[in-house]
Amino acid sequence: MASKIIRKVISSPRAPAAIGPYSQAVQAGNTLYISGQLGMNPETLNLVSEDVVAQTETALTNMGYILEAAGCTYKNVVKTTVLLADINDFAKVNEVYSQFFSEAVPARAAYQVANLPKGGRVEIEAVAVVGELDHQ
Repeated sequence: MASKIIRKVISSPRAPAAIGPYSQAVQAGNTLYISGQLGMNPETLNLVSEDVVAQTETALTNMGYILEAAGCTYKNVVKTTVLLADINDFAKVNEVYSQFFSEAVPARAAYQVANLPKGGRVEIEAVAVVGELDHQ
Protein backbone atom coordinates (compact mmCIF):
# COMPACT_ATOMS: atom_id res chain seq x y z
CA MET A 1 0.00 0.00 0.00
CA ALA A 2 1.42 3.36 -1.04
CA SER A 3 1.98 5.96 1.64
CA LYS A 4 -0.16 9.05 1.56
CA ILE A 5 1.33 12.26 0.26
CA ILE A 6 0.41 15.30 2.29
CA ARG A 7 -0.95 18.21 0.26
CA LYS A 8 -1.34 21.55 1.94
CA VAL A 9 -1.98 25.12 0.89
CA ILE A 10 0.74 27.60 1.82
CA SER A 11 -0.04 31.28 2.10
CA SER A 12 1.42 34.44 3.56
CA PRO A 13 -0.53 37.56 4.50
CA ARG A 14 2.60 39.52 3.51
CA ALA A 15 2.21 38.48 -0.16
CA PRO A 16 -0.71 39.45 -2.42
CA ALA A 17 -3.80 37.31 -2.02
CA ALA A 18 -4.74 35.19 -5.02
CA ILE A 19 -6.72 37.18 -7.58
CA GLY A 20 -8.50 34.10 -8.89
CA PRO A 21 -9.36 30.50 -8.03
CA TYR A 22 -5.84 29.42 -7.07
CA SER A 23 -3.52 29.31 -4.06
CA GLN A 24 -0.37 31.34 -3.46
CA ALA A 25 1.41 27.99 -3.18
CA VAL A 26 0.70 24.31 -2.70
CA GLN A 27 3.04 21.87 -1.01
CA ALA A 28 2.78 18.22 -2.08
CA GLY A 29 5.13 16.04 -0.08
CA ASN A 30 8.39 17.97 0.01
CA THR A 31 7.74 19.86 -3.22
CA LEU A 32 6.40 23.42 -3.12
CA TYR A 33 4.69 24.91 -6.18
CA ILE A 34 4.50 28.71 -6.04
CA SER A 35 1.97 30.43 -8.26
CA GLY A 36 3.14 33.16 -10.61
CA GLN A 37 3.99 36.34 -8.75
CA LEU A 38 3.36 39.73 -10.29
CA GLY A 39 4.88 42.95 -9.02
CA MET A 40 1.80 43.75 -6.93
CA ASN A 41 1.46 45.64 -3.69
CA PRO A 42 -0.03 43.09 -1.24
CA GLU A 43 -2.39 45.65 0.29
CA THR A 44 -3.83 47.27 -2.85
CA LEU A 45 -3.37 44.38 -5.29
CA ASN A 46 -2.21 46.97 -7.82
CA LEU A 47 1.11 46.87 -9.66
CA VAL A 48 3.76 48.84 -7.78
CA SER A 49 4.88 50.63 -10.94
CA GLU A 50 4.89 50.29 -14.71
CA ASP A 51 8.66 49.75 -14.47
CA VAL A 52 9.80 46.16 -15.05
CA VAL A 53 12.65 46.49 -12.52
CA ALA A 54 10.31 47.57 -9.71
CA GLN A 55 7.81 44.86 -10.67
CA THR A 56 10.54 42.18 -10.65
CA GLU A 57 11.86 43.27 -7.23
CA THR A 58 8.34 43.20 -5.80
CA ALA A 59 7.39 39.87 -7.39
CA LEU A 60 10.51 38.20 -5.98
CA THR A 61 10.10 39.85 -2.56
CA ASN A 62 6.52 38.54 -2.43
CA MET A 63 7.77 35.10 -3.46
CA GLY A 64 10.18 35.26 -0.52
CA TYR A 65 7.27 35.76 1.89
CA ILE A 66 5.59 32.65 0.50
CA LEU A 67 8.83 30.67 0.73
CA GLU A 68 9.20 31.83 4.34
CA ALA A 69 5.65 30.65 5.12
CA ALA A 70 6.71 27.18 3.96
CA GLY A 71 9.91 27.26 6.03
CA CYS A 72 12.09 27.87 2.97
CA THR A 73 14.40 30.47 1.45
CA TYR A 74 15.37 31.30 -2.11
CA LYS A 75 18.02 28.56 -1.78
CA ASN A 76 15.20 25.97 -1.74
CA VAL A 77 14.00 27.03 -5.20
CA VAL A 78 14.98 24.48 -7.86
CA LYS A 79 13.08 25.80 -10.90
CA THR A 80 11.55 29.09 -11.99
CA THR A 81 9.60 30.25 -14.99
CA VAL A 82 9.83 33.91 -15.95
CA LEU A 83 7.06 35.33 -18.12
CA LEU A 84 7.78 38.65 -19.80
CA ALA A 85 5.49 41.06 -21.62
CA ASP A 86 8.56 42.10 -23.65
CA ILE A 87 11.57 39.81 -24.12
CA ASN A 88 13.67 42.97 -24.48
CA ASP A 89 13.27 43.38 -20.70
CA PHE A 90 15.20 40.13 -20.18
CA ALA A 91 18.52 41.80 -19.20
CA LYS A 92 16.84 44.16 -16.70
CA VAL A 93 14.91 41.28 -15.12
CA ASN A 94 18.06 39.14 -15.01
CA GLU A 95 19.91 41.85 -13.11
CA VAL A 96 17.25 41.93 -10.38
CA TYR A 97 16.76 38.15 -10.45
CA SER A 98 20.47 37.55 -9.80
CA GLN A 99 20.25 39.59 -6.58
CA PHE A 100 17.68 37.12 -5.21
CA PHE A 101 19.23 33.95 -6.69
CA SER A 102 22.97 34.53 -6.25
CA GLU A 103 23.83 31.08 -4.89
CA ALA A 104 22.16 27.73 -5.49
CA VAL A 105 20.87 29.18 -8.77
CA PRO A 106 17.74 27.31 -9.91
CA ALA A 107 16.98 25.94 -13.34
CA ARG A 108 14.88 28.41 -15.33
CA ALA A 109 12.85 29.06 -18.44
CA ALA A 110 11.89 32.51 -19.72
CA TYR A 111 9.23 33.39 -22.28
CA GLN A 112 7.66 36.42 -23.86
CA VAL A 113 3.90 36.13 -23.59
CA ALA A 114 1.06 38.00 -25.27
CA ASN A 115 -0.32 39.48 -22.06
CA LEU A 116 -0.03 39.19 -18.28
CA PRO A 117 -2.71 39.79 -15.62
CA LYS A 118 -3.25 43.43 -14.64
CA GLY A 119 -1.01 44.53 -17.51
CA GLY A 120 2.08 43.29 -15.67
CA ARG A 121 5.53 43.41 -17.28
CA VAL A 122 6.80 40.26 -15.53
CA GLU A 123 5.42 37.22 -13.70
CA ILE A 124 7.58 34.61 -11.98
CA GLU A 125 6.54 31.17 -10.74
CA ALA A 126 8.70 28.68 -8.89
CA VAL A 127 9.12 25.13 -7.68
CA ALA A 128 11.02 24.58 -4.43
CA VAL A 129 11.96 21.65 -2.24
CA VAL A 130 11.00 21.76 1.43
CA GLY A 131 13.41 20.40 4.01
CA GLU A 132 17.05 20.44 4.91
CA LEU A 133 19.26 20.93 1.87
CA ASP A 134 22.55 19.24 1.09
CA HIS A 135 24.14 21.26 -1.72
CA GLN A 136 26.48 19.28 -3.94
